[in-house]
Amino acid sequence: MKIALVHYHLKTGGVTTVIKRQIAALGDACDLFVLTGDRADTQLPCEVEEIPGLGYDRSGQPQLPPERVAEQVRRALLRKWSDGCDILHIHNPTLAKNRGFLQVIRRLQDSGIALFLQIHDLAEDGRPQVYFDEPYPEDCHYGVINRRDEAILKAAGLDNSGLHCLPNAVLGMPVDSNRQQTKQVLYPVRAIRRKNLGEALLLSLFFKAGQRLAITQPPNSPEDIASYRDWVAWSSVNGLSVDFEVGRKTPFASIVAASQSMITTSVSEGFGMAYLETWTTGKPLLGRRLPDICSDYEESGIDLQTLYDRIDVPLDWIDRDDFSNRWREAVLRAANRFGLTISDATVSKAFDHLTGRETIDFGMLDEAFQRQILSRLIASPFAKEELIRTNPWLSDAREGVAVPGVIEKNRRVALDRYGMDRYRDRLLQIYDRVVSQPVRHTIDKKILLHSFFRPETFSLLKWAAYGGF
Repeated sequence: MKIALVHYHLKTGGVTTVIKRQIAALGDACDLFVLTGDRADTQLPCEVEEIPGLGYDRSGQPQLPPERVAEQVRRALLRKWSDGCDILHIHNPTLAKNRGFLQVIRRLQDSGIALFLQIHDLAEDGRPQVYFDEPYPEDCHYGVINRRDEAILKAAGLDNSGLHCLPNAVLGMPVDSNRQQTKQVLYPVRAIRRKNLGEALLLSLFFKAGQRLAITQPPNSPEDIASYRDWVAWSSVNGLSVDFEVGRKTPFASIVAASQSMITTSVSEGFGMAYLETWTTGKPLLGRRLPDICSDYEESGIDLQTLYDRIDVPLDWIDRDDFSNRWREAVLRAANRFGLTISDATVSKAFDHLTGRETIDFGMLDEAFQRQILSRLIASPFAKEELIRTNPWLSDAREGVAVPGVIEKNRRVALDRYGMDRYRDRLLQIYDRVVSQPVRHTIDKKILLHSFFRPETFSLLKWAAYGGF
């Protein structure tokens, strides 16, 4: 089968990792070709062609008309195969990182090319700045990476026959067997805002003596960089036991080997590889459980008992009125960007839901409010004890999180249920259905949007612009 994989770029990141694993999984089962707007420095074991019109929009640079870009894609496919490809497998097509992308896809579809559109992230899920106003492609096969998105897209109009759940493949994290373990606690992450760096710093305040938090990589985007730099500076001033950017100087396998355990504090994930791959290293995992995502893993047999759903902090530890105003502003701005109308009563009800017990989940706060909490914890041992009384599992950060038998059990389940062999079988089955089973369906974008636009779940880290410390 002749498969062309398409993505905006091949820079280091989650989707590029998925593409690499798809190529590895398919091996010689398919003839593969990659089309991208920016090949970066990534080396792949198959032919790659760069078509700049497929890349992200660039400020100050004119974009080619969609019909020109579509024609460039068609010509590239015909150069590769005289009769074209069997499937055009396009990654993350519904994010408006390229404002002409949907029109390019429609022109390719009109020319008779079979499409498989794999969604990793949805703009409706807290990313209004990359939201397409126009309809999403109709009558083609879609893929998602979790059951939550599958259920939402079914409710929005997609038919079972043309919607496929393809969880990401697990290879296992590399571990340098020659490196000795230290008291390091690792957060293997590129520290963008939704990864909730402030909460990782909070956990570090409850570590055993001598333990240090290690953050692997800095972010790339300007807004994320501003937040990150402020956290680095603030951590230094306050003498926190944390090392930043450890992945820049040390091979990742050595960093993993040197770590006692790992953490994850993200407030939003499409897949969340840390929930699976951590166990392949033989290390325990502590951190935030995202129910919408983690339920998939728990149903498959992964034991996540060492994770928590929230960190409740007293509302009077922050300026309630200031938080209320900032949170309401974020909700109304997001609604406006999505073209939604939301009543004051709905906003007030959602805020009351967030704060009804006179507490607030730490993950709902932005960096400025999180800093207020951390400053109190640093200044007062009594505050730390009060937080433990409200969140007893915080003592796990002091005593360790290893549960007998859980690591090995989770390792086996992760590699069996999400390993490369099973991934290959799933992907080939999907391809067979794409070429053999035409579909007639469309996505109702209003239903899709309302499925994600739930103010009672709004985190300022995800829905509000960075406002500084």
